[in-house]
Amino acid sequence: MIRCIIIEDQPPAQRVLQKYISDFGMIELKGTYADALQAMDFIKTEPIDLVFLDIHLPKISGIDFLKTLNPRPNVILTTAFSEYALESYDYNVLDYLLKPFSFERFVQAVSKMPSPKTLPKDSKEEVRSISFEEVIFIKSGYEHIKIAVSDIRFIQSDADYTEIVTTKKKYLTQEPLRYWEETLDPKKFIRVHKSYILNLSKIQKVVGNQVRLDEKTILPIGRAFKDGFMKLILK
Repeated sequence: MIRCIIIEDQPPAQRVLQKYISDFGMIELKGTYADALQAMDFIKTEPIDLVFLDIHLPKISGIDFLKTLNPRPNVILTTAFSEYALESYDYNVLDYLLKPFSFERFVQAVSKMPSPKTLPKDSKEEVRSISFEEVIFIKSGYEHIKIAVSDIRFIQSDADYTEIVTTKKKYLTQEPLRYWEETLDPKKFIRVHKSYILNLSKIQKVVGNQVRLDEKTILPIGRAFKDGFMKLILK
């Protein structure tokens, strides 16, 4: 679980971040602060993995506050002013969110978090290694639906959209097949055809130029993809 705080002086912006954090599901919000000085003592005494930091704050700006942090947690800057983007990267921030930002953009930023460091051996707390490929979010109307990656059987490209087929149902998404090819773990998902990406764990058997997931679900193996596919499953 990622431990985070919000440093943001505008209540509407606080509520947006709180809602996104809740919807994401793998982040624990430890506190919300209206200015950086309020948050300073908390950061010094409590372990924090991530800070959502507004740039325009009362008393001390987000950038000036960032300069004081040592050691520095992972930081995602939030602001309505794009002119600070270049300066912000001088401080190795994870990302820069320009308000108003969508939930998809929020997920993209948080997904840049590195995996948590292993605790010392004498620690009693167990930490599960976090992978941001454990879930994906599919936009459906005004909703964002969370899908467990392990439930995906295959993804099929069809004209202007892709269809994600899971063990439970199908979902349509506007992202191209290449987006999912770059997003999903290449050790678990492989492109077997110009129109298909396959979850290797769902394979029942390979027959010639076909992959069978069950007796009714048979996917083709494209000639250009067969060598790479066979090397992966036979290694």
